[in-house]
Amino acid sequence: MSLYSRFAACYEQVFPFREEVYGFLKNHAGESGSAVLDIGCGSGHYCGRFGGEGYKAIGIDLDEVMIAEAGRHYPDASFLCLDMRSVKSAGSGFNCIYSIGNGLAHLHRNDLLPFIESVHGMLVPGGRWIMQVMNWDALLALREYSFPEKPIKIAEDSAVFHRGYSSITTDSLSFSFALRYASGKELFAEKITLYPVTCRHYHHLHEVAGFRCSGQYSDFSMNPVRAVPGTGLVMVFEKC
Repeated sequence: MSLYSRFAACYEQVFPFREEVYGFLKNHAGESGSAVLDIGCGSGHYCGRFGGEGYKAIGIDLDEVMIAEAGRHYPDASFLCLDMRSVKSAGSGFNCIYSIGNGLAHLHRNDLLPFIESVHGMLVPGGRWIMQVMNWDALLALREYSFPEKPIKIAEDSAVFHRGYSSITTDSLSFSFALRYASGKELFAEKITLYPVTCRHYHHLHEVAGFRCSGQYSDFSMNPVRAVPGTGLVMVFEKC
C-alpha cells in the first residue's frame, strides 16, 4: 500500500479545503458548465466542489484508495485512477486544468515537457493551466529543510504532521512524510523521491509547449514570489 493510500483517511484534516484556493481556481475556470481537470486530485475536495457547482469536473490520481474516497464523497464529479504521464486519457476540451499541492514534483524532469505538451493539447484555445509547486529556487541552496510541525485532530486524539526534504540536489531530493500521535506513536512514515525544477526552467518548458505565462505568485492569495525556503510557487499559463 502506498504512502498516500495509508494517508487517505486523514488527508482532509491535514490538507483541508481552502476557500481562497478554490476562489483562485474558479476565477480561471470559466462559467459553470465549463470542463475542468484536477491532476493529482487526492481525496477530491476541489474537484468535487466544481462538480457541485455545475462544472464538468474530472479528477485524476494515481492512488486507488484516494480515488475511491473521492468518488464516495463527491458524486457530482468524475474520478479516474490515472498516472500523470497518461493524462491525455482523461479527454480534451478543458477550459481549465490544474495541479496543486506540489504534484508536478513527482514527475522526473524527462517526463515534464511531454506532460506539459499534453496539457496544452487538452485545453481549449485560451484555456488556463495552473500549477503549484514548492519554490525550488529558494531550497536548492540548502542540503535539507524541515517544515514546521502541524498539529491536527484525528477522531478524538491529537496528532502531529511532519514533513521535510533531505539530500537536496539540483536533480532530486528525498521527501519524508510522517504522522504521529502526540504520545509519539507513529501512524505511518515514508520517504519518496521528488524532482526540483527552477522557475526559469518551468518558464522555458511552457514556452516550448506553446503557453504564455499570465501570472506568478507565492500562494493563492496572489502574494509575490518570495526567496524564502518553504514557500510556494503558483504559476498560471494561457494556451496561445
